[in-house]
Amino acid sequence: MRTAFLTPLILATSVLAACGPGGPINVSNVQVGKALNPDNSVGAITTQFKPGDTFYVSVLTEEPGASELTVRWRLNGQVVSEAIKNVSYMRPAATEFHLQNSGGFPAGPYQVDVLVDGTLAESRNFRVIEQ
Repeated sequence: MRTAFLTPLILATSVLAACGPGGPINVSNVQVGKALNPDNSVGAITTQFKPGDTFYVSVLTEEPGASELTVRWRLNGQVVSEAIKNVSYMRPAATEFHLQNSGGFPAGPYQVDVLVDGTLAESRNFRVIEQ
């Protein structure tokens, strides 16, 4: 009697697994800016920030997939922060990351690196300028 119940359950699980994203996600664009749209894309794209601004990054993907997304924030080449999100999408999507500092960010050149499953996919440079 248990076998009769488990067989359909195993079959359903196998079918659902086959319908999921097949491989790693493909990054189509990386946006950096000061605000987000409701769909998590960047609404105010810029490469110039003030010390009190929040840095937003949106990682845009076009095809189904599942991956670990990592964003590394650098100042003068040194990592100042890192965030990781496990994502799985069946359609185009935007994944949001942000960095803020209540004391403000030092002026200088910054870079954000986006990694997919540990491999560098894209980088963007931006700058914090004195007020």
